[in-house]
Amino acid sequence: MICLDSGCGNYDQLWCTTSLRGLIGGVLSVDVLNEGVHSGDAAGSIASSFRIIRQLLDRIEDPRSGRIDAAEFNVAIPPARIEQARQAAMILQDQTYRKFPLVEGMRPVSEDALELILSRTWRPALSITGASGLPALTDAGNVMRPGTALKISLRLPPLCDAARATEKLRQLLEQNPPYGARITFTPDWSAGGWYAPEMEPWLQNAITIASQHHFGRPAVHMGEGWTIPFMGMLGEKFPQAQFLITGVLGPHANAHGPNEFLHLPTARKITCCIAEVIESHCQR
Repeated sequence: MICLDSGCGNYDQLWCTTSLRGLIGGVLSVDVLNEGVHSGDAAGSIASSFRIIRQLLDRIEDPRSGRIDAAEFNVAIPPARIEQARQAAMILQDQTYRKFPLVEGMRPVSEDALELILSRTWRPALSITGASGLPALTDAGNVMRPGTALKISLRLPPLCDAARATEKLRQLLEQNPPYGARITFTPDWSAGGWYAPEMEPWLQNAITIASQHHFGRPAVHMGEGWTIPFMGMLGEKFPQAQFLITGVLGPHANAHGPNEFLHLPTARKITCCIAEVIESHCQR
């Protein structure tokens, strides 16, 4: 199985993806009033929907560290993947975070390259990707709003049960509503992660030779933080298959963004590498 929809840590060698994170999410809604009321009248007597929603998010994620502790969202990281991440960290070093368009003065959550790679590929992470109930700044008055809704995206480690994680997320958000507020969580996506089977010697050798031929440097193996749902499906349907997952989503590629970027020299070299690996497979 060959997939060209993944990433590369740099544009200097062939990168092989060994795992992908899963993804669950949905819409969290908190309602406290049937209509907006003057904040000077209600503030201090009625908890705002925004404050309640902050409390609910804190049930999932530590607001200072970003750590997510619930067992349903975590797995043990295989030692072999930690060692691969360590080797990738030695190559990438501070490029693990300098590739992002940080505003001046912004720092990463850690400057330890190994920790950043493991957090990006083998640990859960929460993102808020949308919101409603918040008027534009030019339209905002001194009104306590009836409610707030957030679009929640939770990345899951490979091997994590997405259905079990979704149910745990719903329980954490809906149970014991603060002040009796009306709280609903509506799941709208669920996709498991993927974990590559052990690579056979012939494929490992073919990848190594191809990377040396076309990049002049050895191949690197590392997990990725995004989700490619059909990889898990293919893994279940073809359990004896070998997988070569790679791609050109490297520094500044900004996948799915309006300025998505393709590094053409790398795309050409990867094309040659894949052709050479296919040739090696055919010769067997």
